[in-house]
Amino acid sequence: MKQGKGFLQKVALVSGVVSFILAAACGVWLYLRIESVGADNPVSASLMATIFFFCSVGVVLTIIGKSDLPSFKL
Repeated sequence: MKQGKGFLQKVALVSGVVSFILAAACGVWLYLRIESVGADNPVSASLMATIFFFCSVGVVLTIIGKSDLPSFKL
């Protein structure tokens, strides 16, 4: 029997999409930042880490949001 997605699964899916959007925004910001100060600046390195973090969170939350979880009700 197939059941619909729960509220928290829908929240996880939306949060995953928002994480990908934030990663893209940080990528644009990094591109503009590298043109002005270079890639060896600490702020540029932290933006690269932020992009990696948001992409990783986006992958995990999207998988959680799209998976077919059983009902945990007793």
